[in-house]
Amino acid sequence: MDKKSKDRRTHCLLLPFPIQSHINPILQFSNLLQQQGVKVTLVSTISYSKNLHKVPSNISFETISDGVDKVGVDEAENYKAYSNIFKKVGTETLCDLIEKLDKQGNHVDCIIYDPFIPWVLEVAKRFEIVGAAYFTQNMNVNSIYYHVYKGKLQVPMIEDKISLHAMPKLQLEDLPSFFLTYEEDSSLIDLLVDQFKNIEQADWILCNTFYELDKEIADWSIKIWPKFRTVGPNIPSMFLNKRYKDEDYCVSQFKTEDCIEWLNDKPNGSVVYVSFGSLASIDEDQMKEIAYALKDSGNYFLWVVRASEDIKLPKDFEKKTNKGLVVKWCSQLKVLAHESIGCFITHCGWNSTLEALCLGVPLIAMPQFSDQTTNAKFIVDVWKIGLRAKFDEKKIVKQEVLNDCIREILESERGKEIKNNAMQLKNLAVKAMDEGGSSHKNITEFLNDLFPLQPTCQELQIIS
Repeated sequence: MDKKSKDRRTHCLLLPFPIQSHINPILQFSNLLQQQGVKVTLVSTISYSKNLHKVPSNISFETISDGVDKVGVDEAENYKAYSNIFKKVGTETLCDLIEKLDKQGNHVDCIIYDPFIPWVLEVAKRFEIVGAAYFTQNMNVNSIYYHVYKGKLQVPMIEDKISLHAMPKLQLEDLPSFFLTYEEDSSLIDLLVDQFKNIEQADWILCNTFYELDKEIADWSIKIWPKFRTVGPNIPSMFLNKRYKDEDYCVSQFKTEDCIEWLNDKPNGSVVYVSFGSLASIDEDQMKEIAYALKDSGNYFLWVVRASEDIKLPKDFEKKTNKGLVVKWCSQLKVLAHESIGCFITHCGWNSTLEALCLGVPLIAMPQFSDQTTNAKFIVDVWKIGLRAKFDEKKIVKQEVLNDCIREILESERGKEIKNNAMQLKNLAVKAMDEGGSSHKNITEFLNDLFPLQPTCQELQIIS
């Protein structure tokens, strides 16, 4: 890498996989870098950028082509086909972007990339740029895929139970859902296993978690990859340690509706919040069970139903009453931080899990696909911050099952224990990001190693 003059800001490109759940955590991490004087440029695909309602105003934004500019990843034949064309076209257009930026005087010093697109590291090496892999999923989930990559876990699965290093014993249903659908479509497992094909060449391996949450897997990971570090939870400071008001630090493909005023007059801990994230699609029968469970529970509820899912709601279900409010999208962190929220019915995506954990909100787990089943296992059996709403033989959570979970969280002694566990992990998350905490130290080490020509970061004060 060319040595830079002392008056030039260090420049990092961020290149996440082009879906909202992967972009936002890496953006939160980049906020830390900006606060230390680092220039940040977010790079997304042309196809994904067309869907964005909002991009933070304080970062640069560039696009590259993934080869499907008009349709995007969702319309590709499958993920394998998309990955192949993205690598071919993305490599060319990312190289063009780096050269363009260099000519403009914006030399790139580091690329922080999503291991879902491992070829980015090859581009970084070609330009002698530091390459830092940034995992957006739970490190326990990443470990499962790594064991497949190393041939220590076979797919399709034969065993009903597995035992892996630094992890509890897992049933087949605790594994990411793609293990169960491998014979129907192997492309998704291939995409996730391919994260590790060049990971040893990365200069740094970072993960959006914190050491106190995942001690065993973090210790195991650093033995495998000496440059592995936990740098999370990467959520805005105003929702964690409240040092900065940095709420405008996310991208969104959905228009946010205001629901805080509706929450303001609800009693503390009385509202059931329901959201299944930006990707999960809930079938009509399940939507009906959720709707009637919420209506019959007698509790206040706030339910996020994306526009594409709205048609599945029962025809007689009112979207706004004194007891309930249905919105198409909301600021989830603002909602979870509201004192009226008593529990969160969630699909157990990693971002939603971390956000609830950081705000001390108990969870009711209804995992849908991908890593969510494994996250649910840890939520219930390891961290003990929630309950599992169990599916029946048709893979449906019945309304009476959901109501039992709501009552147990909000009314029982076990619910109080779960709330207490959630608050303890919240406090550990804050400490991890505060000065001297585990993630604070790791971020400081990363910055000092990455930018030796800049003023020392040993007295790093600003953590978001």
